Amino acid sequence: MAFKVSEIFTAKLPISICGGLMTLVCILWNLDVHTHLGIPILTEQYLAFQLGMAIFIVYLTSSFRKKNLTKTSILGGIIALIGLCTLLYTSFNYLDLLSEQAYRPMSLTIIGFVVIFCVTEGVRRKAGLSLFIIVALFILYALLAHKMPGMFVGRKMDIVPLLQYVGFDPSAAFGLPLTVASVIVILFVFFGKLLFLAGGGEFFTDLATALTGRTRGGSAKISIVASALFGSISGSAVSNVVTTGIITIPMMRKSGYSDRDAGAIEAIASTGGQLTPPIMGAAAFLMAEFLEISYMTVALAAIIPALLYYFSVFVQVDLIAARDNIKSGDERQSAKEVLKKGWHLIIPFVVLFVALFGFQIDPEKSALVSAVSVIVVGALKSYKGYRINFSSIIDAFVSTGTSLVDLILIVTAAGFVIGILNVTGLGFALTLFLVDSVGGNQFVILIVAALISTLLGMGMPTSGVYVLLAALIVPSMVEAGITPISAHMFILYFGMMSMITPPIALAAFAAAAITKTNPVETGWSSMRIGWASYLIPFAFVVAPELLLEGSFWITIVDTLQAAIGIAAGSIAVVGFIGKKLKVSTRVLLAVLGFFGMPFFEALHFMLYPSYIAAVLAILFIFLIQFKGEKLNFI
Repeated sequence: MAFKVSEIFTAKLPISICGGLMTLVCILWNLDVHTHLGIPILTEQYLAFQLGMAIFIVYLTSSFRKKNLTKTSILGGIIALIGLCTLLYTSFNYLDLLSEQAYRPMSLTIIGFVVIFCVTEGVRRKAGLSLFIIVALFILYALLAHKMPGMFVGRKMDIVPLLQYVGFDPSAAFGLPLTVASVIVILFVFFGKLLFLAGGGEFFTDLATALTGRTRGGSAKISIVASALFGSISGSAVSNVVTTGIITIPMMRKSGYSDRDAGAIEAIASTGGQLTPPIMGAAAFLMAEFLEISYMTVALAAIIPALLYYFSVFVQVDLIAARDNIKSGDERQSAKEVLKKGWHLIIPFVVLFVALFGFQIDPEKSALVSAVSVIVVGALKSYKGYRINFSSIIDAFVSTGTSLVDLILIVTAAGFVIGILNVTGLGFALTLFLVDSVGGNQFVILIVAALISTLLGMGMPTSGVYVLLAALIVPSMVEAGITPISAHMFILYFGMMSMITPPIALAAFAAAAITKTNPVETGWSSMRIGWASYLIPFAFVVAPELLLEGSFWITIVDTLQAAIGIAAGSIAVVGFIGKKLKVSTRVLLAVLGFFGMPFFEALHFMLYPSYIAAVLAILFIFLIQFKGEKLNFI
């Protein structure tokens, strides 16, 4: 049988082997097997290996114009081999190369060029033009920094030292972002893959259906609860939409929600998973490393913003259901029945929580222990025919590695930018420029940060946006007096919100593909239903107690204020609470809701008027209810 050269790389075997090796090597690294065997291996050697595997997979699965391929071109195969061989050479010879770095050997120049080219072109193929252009502009700036005007002038760098620094140095390519993705995130993704192979996805959906299916607008509430549960593990808005949305969107449409609203609700619910503990996606682990605090601190800080986020969506869908007379969903099982069949799938979460928060074990070790617990319980007991066996374990190894190649290239590219900011001094210059431009005004710098986060997030994964802005914007926010964790959480939040914000709203677009509606219109519907989500970050910056920083009682008061403001604003947006509301009533509710939010803690003269507005909002809602139907959010 004839065999064409162009078909050499069409087989999935090389991709599967590399994907599986990425996961296996990560596990071995976190178990310190090399140390026990007496083999000294630097972190950069491990990172070079993982980056080489990721580059190999990316170029076998994409082309110059197409993001995903069933066949690999000859050129793609050649680039894949060059990238893999270069990074493997770097990994095995890193110590020798490091000792020669001061002498600028040609080998380092070649390595730097290959790494920069393969990563930036891979990012363009997989993540789109936005990050590619940003990285290209920063590399161009590094070459021309000494010619820049005013405060933007930087250290002069020739092309050879720039290639060697950006593509090889631990402060750039092999820096913190790649370390977090390759050491920690892989294991949490592995945990999530195993959990869903054990029936976790079905279990979460069934549990959400049982808990909310009988309530008004139950189909939408099923979507919210299921997506929150799923998203807290997957950390990916788009994969959340396509996984849970296939089930929940048809349910919402059948119950009476419009196509656009059904897609928008699923997009919003899935996007919030990136903010929902215990896992929150890769950005949470990056934040912990940037702030040099424990992951537990980050997860705890995210709890109230996540609850407020989902509360706002929950209220909206309930009011829409009441206004449009949408009945309860299709609930087939009770929560007791679901838990009776799938109680074993809760055990891995218990293990994860106890390891992370009880014994305060490192996140990567906690994820590994939890993954083992999934294998044990999933092998001993099935859920709806899902059971862990040898084949599913192999599948988890392979799919974990292959699903993370985009992220690994993105964080490596972000490492390029961070390295250039440091070596040229641009990071300090940007901070000085932004603070001087806004005069240290916190409100203005928050608006700027929100706009930049949302714009950069369009078409980019949240983790990539976060890493870039943590280097570009956060120093300016902290310099303006915003607490570090508030600043980091703010840009993470708005990077996340870009998933539902047109013109490029990836989560909304994924939902629109299921509903067969206009993607941009679905995005605008997402913004309308998720309006309160755009205010919550401003609230927790002004009132850091919402991030559990400060007095317990003030935290309670601020949380109640935020919930009241969201409820009043949602009633105003929907225009219905037992009956259709007049425009004047809606405007008054919106005003009371806004001034009742904890936006004014820094303005002491507004503190008590803010409390009064919150109380008046409650009284006004009950006054309306006294004349209409009884208030019922469930």
